[in-house]
Amino acid sequence: MPKPLSAETIACVKATAPVVAARATEVTKAMYARLFQDAHIKALFNHANQATGKQHHALAGAIVGYALNIENLEVLGPAVERMAQKHVGYHVLPEHYPYVAKALLGAIVEVLGEETANEAVLAAWGEAYWFLADLLKEREHAIRDAIEATDGGWNGWRAFEIAERTVESAVITSFVLRPKDGGKVLAHKPGQYLTLRLTTPDQGEIRRNYTISNAPNEAAYRISVKREESGQGGSRFLHDLAAIGTTVELTPPAGDFFLPDTPERPVVLLSGGVGLTPMVSMLETIAQKHPDLQTAFVHGALDGATHAMDDHVRALAKAHGKTSVATFYARPAANDEAGRTHDHDGLITVDWLQANTPFEAADFFLCGPRPFLKAFVGGLSRAGVASDRIHFEFFGPSDEALAV
Repeated sequence: MPKPLSAETIACVKATAPVVAARATEVTKAMYARLFQDAHIKALFNHANQATGKQHHALAGAIVGYALNIENLEVLGPAVERMAQKHVGYHVLPEHYPYVAKALLGAIVEVLGEETANEAVLAAWGEAYWFLADLLKEREHAIRDAIEATDGGWNGWRAFEIAERTVESAVITSFVLRPKDGGKVLAHKPGQYLTLRLTTPDQGEIRRNYTISNAPNEAAYRISVKREESGQGGSRFLHDLAAIGTTVELTPPAGDFFLPDTPERPVVLLSGGVGLTPMVSMLETIAQKHPDLQTAFVHGALDGATHAMDDHVRALAKAHGKTSVATFYARPAANDEAGRTHDHDGLITVDWLQANTPFEAADFFLCGPRPFLKAFVGGLSRAGVASDRIHFEFFGPSDEALAV
């Protein structure tokens, strides 16, 4: 553990937290502008999140949350774990932290002015930053050591090739990735993601996170990627240009959203759109390893053309014997018919879940677009589901409170 924060630092950070909070997004925007003056630091980031502004809001929320809870850091445990997992995925190393410190403190002065951000204030925020940085570095070191000590594990970037591609729907294609060195791969935890480093013709090197959609094994990973028309091109590169044999680079699987090794309660796998990818990984694992686990797979898609992997999901459920499947189409097409192509028209609701799943006993695993998560994290909580039974994954920065 790093050296505890001094009483003076805690008092100063608490006193100035409201001032920083009022202009936190400006601070983070200025911080990233300073950071990205260093090309090797700029290369560490997923710039799709930068382009939308979501990352600025996410970091602003993290800074304010840290300042407001500086006397009760236990509250920040899940956030620290999530950040550490992301850093391992993007291959953030201890030597990168001083760049962030310099950029953050410089941005505070730039936005708040030297009178407000005086020497004492900067010293306090600097000490607070390095306390959190040391926590993260310790956790990241432990994660990397555990990965390298596990069969198939590795550190940093490893070359893989696309061994198979399967069109799953009008918008989702699956890619099987095998290591070029012919060795084993680390068996991931079902629900975790990979960070890919891609070399694109228009943008050069980019980094993107994609959830693993197959069960853990020692041979290969599968990712199932939605083609996004907007954004900065990772999905378009994979869909349009990445043929079988294309080389991509990966860091090891990461993430704190996953099915436990030994589930203690029934499971509801609840997803929207491409959010089904971690759920398919979990369902494959349940079918292989947990024959007695009561499971409900509940998925919402736009229509039949965009609905991916339905035959695979239903075959897994049938083989398992204790999994129910329910699919909802928000806007069924003319050739879609409830009872034939899907189960229900419209949107999934909490009332439906209460009536048709092991609601009072289950662990809920959620993944989907932000409005989907916002509806169900809050909706399940208001319906009486305890917070320790609601597990969810974001696609992108966690910049918004969901349980409201």
